[in-house]
Amino acid sequence: MATQADKAQAKPNGGFAALWRFLPMLWPRGQVELKARVVFAVILVLAGKAATLLMPFAYKAVIDGMSGQKAAFAIVAGLVAGYATARFAGVLSDNLRNAIFEKVGQDAARRLAGTVFRHVHDLSLRFHLERRTGSLTKIVERGTKSIDMMLYFILFNIGPTAIELTAICVIFFVKFGAGLVAATLAMVAIYITFTRKVTDWRAQIQRDMNDVDNKAIGRAVDSLLNYETVKYFGAEEREAKRYDEAIGSFTRAAVRNEVSLAWLNIGQALITNLMMAGAMIFTVWGWSRGRFTPGDVVLVNSLLMQLFRPLDMLGWVYRSIRQGLIDMEAMWDLLDTPAEVVDRPDAPALDVAKGAVQFENVQFGYEDGRQILKGLDLDIAPGTSCAIVGPSGAGKSTIARLLYRFYDPSSGRITIDGQDISQVQQRTLRGAIGIVPQDTVLFNDTIGYNIGYGRDQSTHAEVEQAARGAAIDHFISVLPDKYDSMVGERGLKLSGGEKQRVAIARTLLKNPPILVLDEATSALDSRTEQAIQETLDRVARSRTTIMIAHRLSTIVNADQIVVLDEGRVAERGTHEELLDKGGLYADLWQRQQAERLAEEIAEAAE
Repeated sequence: MATQADKAQAKPNGGFAALWRFLPMLWPRGQVELKARVVFAVILVLAGKAATLLMPFAYKAVIDGMSGQKAAFAIVAGLVAGYATARFAGVLSDNLRNAIFEKVGQDAARRLAGTVFRHVHDLSLRFHLERRTGSLTKIVERGTKSIDMMLYFILFNIGPTAIELTAICVIFFVKFGAGLVAATLAMVAIYITFTRKVTDWRAQIQRDMNDVDNKAIGRAVDSLLNYETVKYFGAEEREAKRYDEAIGSFTRAAVRNEVSLAWLNIGQALITNLMMAGAMIFTVWGWSRGRFTPGDVVLVNSLLMQLFRPLDMLGWVYRSIRQGLIDMEAMWDLLDTPAEVVDRPDAPALDVAKGAVQFENVQFGYEDGRQILKGLDLDIAPGTSCAIVGPSGAGKSTIARLLYRFYDPSSGRITIDGQDISQVQQRTLRGAIGIVPQDTVLFNDTIGYNIGYGRDQSTHAEVEQAARGAAIDHFISVLPDKYDSMVGERGLKLSGGEKQRVAIARTLLKNPPILVLDEATSALDSRTEQAIQETLDRVARSRTTIMIAHRLSTIVNADQIVVLDEGRVAERGTHEELLDKGGLYADLWQRQQAERLAEEIAEAAE
């Protein structure tokens, strides 16, 4: 199912709507220093344009002085020095402008990147399950990079070019008449119209290229993240072919893009050179009639050359702005994607005094027409353990996601100490719950960092204490770099049991009143499972504990066992009570015991 950000790739460009949304970043509220930098940069732009407009006049005076007026050497040399000074002043003002304005552009990019990053984390789990991480990061990267580019273009190219065009038209009108002004404006209008038409045509080509680029990157990231799966099935060549197909599509799109760019440049050069030829022929004709001097030919040439430089840049700027808007369009849509789960404006903090958890007639489905929980009722007393078991698809892991408020129930409510979790701050809710998941995914950082992630600003001594509590301190002590040892991407350098102990350690460091064990040992061998289970039993003492389990042998000592079947509570009671009932739990127990006995016989035979 396509998400809103995916649809943004296919819809027409937001154009000026996206631009107007961006413009306030030029004038950040409350940032006096940044506003002063913008003002000073604009002053330097005007000063630079004034200097460059003086250069052709100095050049004209030099030519006229040398051609027939027999001016003194000192005067002509002074004019040459003035010409060189004006050229240097133009370069100096441009570079000072860039240096002063750089902080404004970087600050705008930083603020936008931070806003997008926070918003992406605020989006629902449903959104992230439907997205490709590689494509998502590319959208954010392109969008934030376009900010700095567009700031420069709007302030230092489009505006100054308009000023320069106005000044040149005034000069032409005063010295050469309205005809040359009309020709110049007509040329600029034709140039801009041609550039816009061709660039709009190229925009779709660029969109197609971005789309296939996103797919290629997404495919590469997905393949590398599943490195082990690729190896398991000997699918290296298959993955290489899929990647080559994606890169081939990008190559064809890039070729079409470059060919269209060549035609654009050829058309622009034809328009500007026709104008240059016509204006200079007109001036030479005037010189032949005694109306203009040789210096006037140089003046017209120099002024038009100066106008053509930003105009040539203007074509690139327009293309870049259009591309920037395309890149920002997807990012704006990402920012506009509403979070599925949001706090009320006046939501209070969750106050956990005891840790009682209740599910009251909770109904939930991930998709319309596919109901997972169908009126779930759970009552977990403070400081007790509740095990939730049942066949696959019964809704066990969904309970943990709802408790963490990754989703809100379709109906019913969930309370902690009588407080509806949908009415409290998510930050405080998640701060009160710790989880040891079935599949522990670690950051590509040190083992100390991953344990310390359980609580912000934790000390090294606290990290070591949590490691001892999770019985992983001995393993860390034999590592060459101890707590500074890298765990690899997603923790791939550690075994399953070691990753689980890291997860337990960081949960211990968090020290939450409510603990969720989501099939925390299902992926481990029996020996490791027993060792981890002993640690989990010790961690769960004096906490309200919810154990989502597949192996029933791990939850026989739970204070309460709830058996789910097709989204409803089928049975509940202690281990002995449920065995005596002879129902679904007893059937599951007997099956698992038979499977375990068969495994032991097989091991003994080996």
